[in-house]
Amino acid sequence: MAGWISLWALTSGYMVRAEQNTVTAHVAITKKSEAKQEKAASGPSDASNVVIWLKPVDHSGGEVASADPGRKRMQLVQRNKSFQPHLLVVPVGSVVDFPNRDPFFHNVFSLFEGKRFDLGLYEAGSTRDVRFDKPGISYIFCNIHPQMSAVVVVLKTRYFAVTDPDGNFQISHVPPGHYKIVMWYELATEGELKSVEKEVDVLRGDNEISQVVLHSSDAPPEHMNKEGEPYYSSSPKTR
Repeated sequence: MAGWISLWALTSGYMVRAEQNTVTAHVAITKKSEAKQEKAASGPSDASNVVIWLKPVDHSGGEVASADPGRKRMQLVQRNKSFQPHLLVVPVGSVVDFPNRDPFFHNVFSLFEGKRFDLGLYEAGSTRDVRFDKPGISYIFCNIHPQMSAVVVVLKTRYFAVTDPDGNFQISHVPPGHYKIVMWYELATEGELKSVEKEVDVLRGDNEISQVVLHSSDAPPEHMNKEGEPYYSSSPKTR
């Protein structure tokens, strides 16, 4: 019995230490408009909403391939002609609800990469949902209101984080192993994101990696409606 207790204590101690493994870093955002100016007196750019995740390079770190069975449903709420939140990061297999909290119709769709869907026109107070069953980036819009946009990032791992306004992030409970750090940012090009990928060894304890600098545009490109045409200046049932 004593031997069993000692083994349990040893194993439990290892699990606790493993769960305390963290990966932290800082991401700085440099915009094109700032390249022509000296540092603005107002301070650094907002560096929030950069998504960072870890991809095992070999089998030492393991991989979580799907959402937890008991995971709660998530929401992208339509309110005040906007999606709230603008960015949602979910594991593969997650279901996202799209409730309409505005007093008029919306038509939510995504035809650009990631999960392709069209929820059609639906009225205030109603809800429709989408299961995101494969990894990818889904850019989401409303076919009636061109100012509405959101992004759902679907990942095949639970080891991810999103930066705060200062560009800081922390990924917790990471098993020791060799990983590739991958990032996504709405205003950064695919080439720019590829250039900042790096491989790291995650050891037990705190793992701090060097600062990452991302060069970004000032605004996302304009998008078309779901028919691939420009939005009209006015549409029926928008008020």
